[in-house]
Amino acid sequence: MSDKSENLDANEKAALESMLYRCRALVGRIGEELRKKKPEHFVDERSLADLHASLEHAARVLEQKTARE
Repeated sequence: MSDKSENLDANEKAALESMLYRCRALVGRIGEELRKKKPEHFVDERSLADLHASLEHAARVLEQKTARE
């Protein structure tokens, strides 16, 4: 973690680690489900576009955080 994490108390660090664990689990579940999908499963283009935009945003956030460390 970054230097900022050194200023957190034990409860805040535990909460961050728990959130990170839940994010990893969610990413794993999403990956598993997407691997099963075929293009015809996505009949709603807008929902698929929203999912893609959300994933792109998450990737940018992660890239920004790692670039600062």
